[in-house]
Amino acid sequence: MGVTIESRRFVHRANALRTVPAAVRFISAEPLLGPLDGLGLEGIDWLIAGGESGPRHRRVDADWIRGLRDACAVEGVAFFFKQWGGARPKSNGRELDGRTWDDYPPPSTQRGAGIAAHA
Repeated sequence: MGVTIESRRFVHRANALRTVPAAVRFISAEPLLGPLDGLGLEGIDWLIAGGESGPRHRRVDADWIRGLRDACAVEGVAFFFKQWGGARPKSNGRELDGRTWDDYPPPSTQRGAGIAAHA
């Protein structure tokens, strides 16, 4: 189960996500339109981040992406960097600080009654 959080204005969605019984909880921070200061990652298994694509895309700041990556490392949350964005989704690649970030959450233990582990 996941939620989209594209800017600070929507950080509260993570709290709602934490209340849902799910084998894996993830945040899609795409298109990332600003820093997500105040986003807590407790109870979150995976964070996917990326820039906006399309003819009128807005640029993503590398420091916003790095902040999420670093917070994931501290909290033990899998981090996946999908794209920088641009006129087309693959316009500017996926590399951040010399590598691609393709982490997936490990198979989870059961969190709620009747919820099967995600493999």
